[in-house]
Amino acid sequence: MPHLAGHLHWVHPPRQSRSQETLERLLDAAESVLTEKGFVEASVAEIAARAKSSVGAFYSRFQDKHTLLRCLHERFVEDAIATADAALDPALWEEQNIGEILGEVIPFLVRIYEERRSLISAFIVQCTRDPSYVESGGRLQRHLSHRLRQLLLARRHELTHPDPELAVDFGLRLVMHMLDISAMYAPKSLTEYELSGPELARELCRAYLGYLGVERTL
Repeated sequence: MPHLAGHLHWVHPPRQSRSQETLERLLDAAESVLTEKGFVEASVAEIAARAKSSVGAFYSRFQDKHTLLRCLHERFVEDAIATADAALDPALWEEQNIGEILGEVIPFLVRIYEERRSLISAFIVQCTRDPSYVESGGRLQRHLSHRLRQLLLARRHELTHPDPELAVDFGLRLVMHMLDISAMYAPKSLTEYELSGPELARELCRAYLGYLGVERTL
């Protein structure tokens, strides 16, 4: 089987206008600082300095850090949708079965969560306070589910679950829920079992395939 993990990568769609360059620099800097320090510890001054901008330029675009985070979330959703389109392109997986597909896609999802853990955990917290986060996150989840269903249901003969369409969608929900929990509680574990990224990916893949009724030994 061709090893495709190196070909799966986060996608930044091209932005429409050069006038957005300062905004993009601020967002890139903010994402970097939040990834390192978390939302609470990230300061406007450090974000502006890392963007080679000024605090005044920051406040000319954002009312406060919460406005910035909402903008980061909107960009994250758009990038994630573009990433899903690229990673789940049927042409990329023509010769692979479901076990092989999920054996690459799930570790990719785990890697995204690991690399952006602080940012994603900040988004999850805001979901409890701002309905717009839930709406945007739901749009992403539905898009991801749609693309994955298209890919896996083209191989429905490999599935033994009595309702394949439901199974693909619900199994994905379980995976994403576990990743959300890992983002919120890492580096601590909720139980005595601490899983590394590769171990988490392996067990998520095993659980998803088992639920789908796909025969594969991991």
